[in-house]
Amino acid sequence: MRYNETKLKALKKSLFIIAILITIISCKEDDSVSCTTCNSSQTIAFEVCQESNGNASVNGEDTGTSYDTYIADLQEAGATCGS
Repeated sequence: MRYNETKLKALKKSLFIIAILITIISCKEDDSVSCTTCNSSQTIAFEVCQESNGNASVNGEDTGTSYDTYIADLQEAGATCGS
């Protein structure tokens, strides 16, 4: 009986470690940055990216504005943004 208890404890410990690793890996995927190219008649094409914090960045600089708001404002001003 003692052998089964030891085996069960080892299995529980292994599952716990696997769960932690999966959590860490899935959180790292959230750090991805997605970008789109925008242009208008007044500018050359430029890239706007959505940072992991949800803000827009242009040329690597965080704008301090949410990505969705930033894109909507650009489009309202006449810019065209696409993938």
